[in-house]
Amino acid sequence: TNEIEVRLHKTRKYKKSLSLCDILYRNLVENSIGRKLGLTPPTTMMSDMIYPYENGHPDVRLGDDSLFSTVEPAPPVEIFALHKAYHEDKSSQKVDLTIGAYRDEEGRPWVLPVVRQVEEEITSGQNLSHEYLGQLGLEELSSAATKLLLGSDSIALKQGRAFGVQTVGGTGALRVGAEFLVKCAKLKSFYMADPCWPSHHLVFPYAGFAVCRIYRYWHSMKKCLDIEGLLEDLRDAPPGSVVILHVCAHNPTGIDPSKDQWMRIADVMQERRLFPFFDCAYQGIASGDLEKDAWPVRYFVSRGLELLCAQSFSKNMGLYSERVGNLTLVFKDPEVIPNVRSHITMVIRGNYCNPPRHGAGIATRILNDNRLIDDWKKQLKTISIRIKRMRWALRTKLQELGTPGDWDHITRQIGMFCYSGLTEQQVKYLIQQYHIYLPTAGRVNICGLNDKNVEYVAKAINDAVLTFPSKDI
Repeated sequence: TNEIEVRLHKTRKYKKSLSLCDILYRNLVENSIGRKLGLTPPTTMMSDMIYPYENGHPDVRLGDDSLFSTVEPAPPVEIFALHKAYHEDKSSQKVDLTIGAYRDEEGRPWVLPVVRQVEEEITSGQNLSHEYLGQLGLEELSSAATKLLLGSDSIALKQGRAFGVQTVGGTGALRVGAEFLVKCAKLKSFYMADPCWPSHHLVFPYAGFAVCRIYRYWHSMKKCLDIEGLLEDLRDAPPGSVVILHVCAHNPTGIDPSKDQWMRIADVMQERRLFPFFDCAYQGIASGDLEKDAWPVRYFVSRGLELLCAQSFSKNMGLYSERVGNLTLVFKDPEVIPNVRSHITMVIRGNYCNPPRHGAGIATRILNDNRLIDDWKKQLKTISIRIKRMRWALRTKLQELGTPGDWDHITRQIGMFCYSGLTEQQVKYLIQQYHIYLPTAGRVNICGLNDKNVEYVAKAINDAVLTFPSKDI
């Protein structure tokens, strides 16, 4: 063995690429035992026989006949590209009005005190766990989230014809629900609002929906809901079409139907046998009242309509990166639920297998403790009040400046976003000249405004509107 060790050391000096089996075989050949056995030195290294093209086949050239040579680049996700540009901007006056995340008066992310308290209890106690959850997640979460949406006195819950499953955020709930509708209900066509949250454009086609249509929503001249256009488009929809509806604080317009308008929408959907798929991302933030914000879903359930609803706790609990979501499903017959649940399990298994535990544990604690719920409601009020105050501040500043156009819609809208009516040219001017970042559609995240920057933003908008006049303002 000493002789082999010496030879190994010497061999490494002149042939670093030799494998261990090559070196051992050469040593065996060259020592006395090898000579007695009649072994001859190899002409080919064993490593060459085992890994003949370790450094690449001589006939293969990079880029030749790649299966992916014709793949074109996908368009960038505008909101995240803008967010990145904002963070790279060195200007001391830059303002971020992009991603829908709450900011406090100092422009900082706000961890809700109730969330911080519960998280500290979880991480400091003996119940901290990183074990897998089941495919359908925490039952205590989905049960409480479903009750939060439908109401504790919901007829659907009392009759056992509604249930929920934990998902990877609201987007995960949309995807799971969409895939279930395609695979099990054989639905192929969906309608989304014009305009709508951009991810709706991706989630439903990727889940297997073959036909994508839009229904009118925003009246650009009047800056309000185009209810007649909406109803007309739904009346023309083929039976069995899925209609995506925002429960409250419509993204991006901030305009919600009134109760009377929701009733008319339900009438048409029932007559045309359309299937409602609600997206609930802002419960408690729109009005500051969890019960009030959930009214549209509860009304549809009271009408006997079957529906799905994707819930997110990213905004109303500030658990953005924890991906806490819930898919609520309501049916006419409780006997279909076991079969539906089994298929939902398979859809989840084929997508992400298990939802995350940490944020779900925080939400579960809050939703199942009356004292914590009361604290949470107060903090939601704080968020809602600040948003409303900044809406009035921006509108007042623009009117004081005499900015051309009617800006009353800023305070008629609700929730995080203001659909400003600014043109793409005006938005680009704001970004380039004032370092104020917002999407080209003119959607403003009101949470990005505060007492320190609202006047600066108003003056910049005034300049943009005067520099690039538009009849749509």
